Amino acid sequence: MAEFVRIAGTADVKPGTGTTIEAGGKSLAVFNVGGAYHVIDNTCVHRGGPLGEGDLDGDVVMCPWHNWTYDVKTGRCINNPSACVQSYPVTIEGTDVKIQL
Repeated sequence: MAEFVRIAGTADVKPGTGTTIEAGGKSLAVFNVGGAYHVIDNTCVHRGGPLGEGDLDGDVVMCPWHNWTYDVKTGRCINNPSACVQSYPVTIEGTDVKIQL
């Protein structure tokens, strides 16, 4: 069973926003949707835009480069349902946001 690793503190990602972090050799996008944290790969499959820098509307993030949209809970691309980015299991321990890599 894979271990959960700390990637951020709960105060590091304000509700309704996302951020970009590096962990386990990966670039990840971390989002806070009403107090629930979600983590997906940071790289848009369209042209490699940074999803963690995109605008969050509910549980959908828009890539800042070409407006492709993704469900931050599942990583599913809304523009192209056959495309997706990886999503990661998240757990909160105290004030630590941890994911399973």
